Amino acid sequence: MSSQLAVQLTLFVFSLSAGASPARDGRPAIMGLSPSKVSRPRGEETVNGMNVTITPMFSPGNVTRELERVKAKYANAGKILAGIGLNPDTHPERGYSEFQPPNVFTRSPGSAQAMFNTTDADSGDSSGSGSGSAPGIVVAPVENAPGTAQMPLTDYMSGMLDILYYGPMSFGSKQAVLQIDVDTGSADLWVPMHCKGCRNPGYSGRGSTSLNVTTDECMITYGTGKVSGTLASDTVAVGTAAVPQQTFCAVTSVSSDLDSEPNSGLLGLAFGTIAQAKNNSVTFFENLLEQKALTASIFSVHLTRGVEKGSEVCFGCFDPTKARGPVSWNRLVSRTYWSIAMNGTAVNGTQAPANIIAAIDTGTSLIYLPDAIADAFYAMIPGSAPSVEWGAGFYTFPCDTPFTTSLILSGQPYAIHPDDFNLGRTDENSDQCVGGILALGSGFPVDLAIVGDEFLKSWYSVFDYAGRVGFAPSVNNQ
Repeated sequence: MSSQLAVQLTLFVFSLSAGASPARDGRPAIMGLSPSKVSRPRGEETVNGMNVTITPMFSPGNVTRELERVKAKYANAGKILAGIGLNPDTHPERGYSEFQPPNVFTRSPGSAQAMFNTTDADSGDSSGSGSGSAPGIVVAPVENAPGTAQMPLTDYMSGMLDILYYGPMSFGSKQAVLQIDVDTGSADLWVPMHCKGCRNPGYSGRGSTSLNVTTDECMITYGTGKVSGTLASDTVAVGTAAVPQQTFCAVTSVSSDLDSEPNSGLLGLAFGTIAQAKNNSVTFFENLLEQKALTASIFSVHLTRGVEKGSEVCFGCFDPTKARGPVSWNRLVSRTYWSIAMNGTAVNGTQAPANIIAAIDTGTSLIYLPDAIADAFYAMIPGSAPSVEWGAGFYTFPCDTPFTTSLILSGQPYAIHPDDFNLGRTDENSDQCVGGILALGSGFPVDLAIVGDEFLKSWYSVFDYAGRVGFAPSVNNQ
């Protein structure tokens, strides 16, 4: 038996003794994320009749591209967070009562909330404002409730990464359906229209009695990616939630990196204050709120882990079937990005303090930290080191080192699932793995972290226009 296989067999036996249970898709699930659980990504092979967890190899292509894209996407973040050059904030949440999640959960020792070792953050409310799903409680899903709309999402995967999540939106009086990426890190809506070089389907507008195309130019950049075209307006809808004359960028040119993905367009769900198309600064969600088309001024996001179907955005609603414990609230520090206070990182419960802002971004796959904070985080993992093989920003750690990782948000720790943190072995015979937290490098704001899907897959997330973001333990970790 090779030394590598021996190590993997040892880890497999160790995980059984630590109480790992099978997940819905057959992989070993790590419930408590306690220090006895090994940080490793998904993947199984059968050896001598036994299911053995094998750590796949790291594939750098998508990660290195995203790192550069994130740097460029947030190139103006310093000015934005300082309030420079913003569009007006229309405060469409006015007239809505403060959202209270359904009080159907309890804080029992067996709940996911207790297993993640978190409590309500910032709000000071530990009684009625939480929600989730305690053992033994059956909760009906939200389906077609008045004043709500559900957007089912598809998880686009490449190798070990969940790259992006996209779902159907309809356009025009004829309700032409396109697949749209959802991005809480930007605020523009765009779709291809008469785009001759675009690979994905576009919106023709043919037969729509509500279409209005202008001559106003629009150009939107997402890091290295860019789209350009002219502003148009038409009826845009998710399910029955429709906005008449929603303005969007009808793009005629899409850069190759954006056109290579399966979605046709993109729906920005950040605040309209940061919209790049200046005559299009009121977002789709903000218009729904202005119309009082939703029962609550929230949208909630569930992202699957390595499962193509099952993700969703719930507009105006909280789907209790996607959570396993109460919501912990985090107050916004800026109505631009969905930005909240980040007070540090933790490994095995030991914290490295920080005082920065975290942007919660469904359009980013991984977690990105300022250099000094990333260094302090990996210094708490024995045997970890910077890795220059793929360029600045990467770190490795011993694959067989048991540890847990957390982000400290609004003073409370939120765990990162090991399947999401471990990006794979550096090569076939290596005992070193690549970490899913990357450093942003010089030239990036030293007080800003980008928290993407790697984190959100463990936390059902509630984005509340009243000025807060809530996290409830996800059903992914049950």
